[in-house]
Amino acid sequence: MLNTIKQLLGLGPKVDYAQLMKQGAIILDVRTKAEYQQGHIKGSRNIPLDILSNQYLKLGKNKTIITCCASGMRSASAKSMLKSNNYQEVYNGGSWVSLQGKI
Repeated sequence: MLNTIKQLLGLGPKVDYAQLMKQGAIILDVRTKAEYQQGHIKGSRNIPLDILSNQYLKLGKNKTIITCCASGMRSASAKSMLKSNNYQEVYNGGSWVSLQGKI
């Protein structure tokens, strides 16, 4: 019921992450390697935020990218970094646990 109210008010998620995944999106988990090893979305790629700027070429600018982390803070930073480097299709998926439920 709460989700229905959020959607009616325009507060719900506007991104269909499941559809993005069907279209070939990459999930980029920007947590540390240790955090990632404790649990992650199957098939996601782990590039910690602190080294992301050195790893841009591994992603491909023509790919759709969904960033995630523990809470959504680092993934928001990663999205901003990618957008400022001319990546066009980048979405902040927030926490990896929450994102996992949306795909």
